[in-house]
Amino acid sequence: MSVVTANLRPFKLPESVLVVIHTPEGRVLLIERADAPGYWQSVTGSKDLDTESLIETCRREVEEETGILIGSPEVPLAALNDWQLANHYEIYPRWLHRYAPGVTHNTEHVFGLVVPDGTTVRLAPREHTAYAWLPWREAADRCFSPSNAEAILLLPRFSTLPTA
Repeated sequence: MSVVTANLRPFKLPESVLVVIHTPEGRVLLIERADAPGYWQSVTGSKDLDTESLIETCRREVEEETGILIGSPEVPLAALNDWQLANHYEIYPRWLHRYAPGVTHNTEHVFGLVVPDGTTVRLAPREHTAYAWLPWREAADRCFSPSNAEAILLLPRFSTLPTA
């Protein structure tokens, strides 16, 4: 159950997903945060409820942030891979107000999602202002979050990328 803030918005739960969306060729989708220009990242998001599964969180966040539908004919559920990795990190001070008092750390579960080259992206304008498909090493360099960059650098371990 989520605790509610004074403005009736629930506090974010300190358990989230990071979804590295990529093509079979190793191009990674990054999106720029609307609330922090210059902050590029993969899809991330917290569970809405304690009872929400991590797969459900991935599906919801990917659709909300990019318009990509996991479970569609173009992007079947099997394209989502749990990398069985979790990052435990201190929440950036600028976003602590979104969490219940005393919450300072988040656990982020890492997933990969392979999508066809040319997949259409439709951003949620309140959350993100721009997107880019970048070669995986370049995408890692552009991420503001060290855990996001590290996840992208692991892409060759969890995906079959072409040799070049």
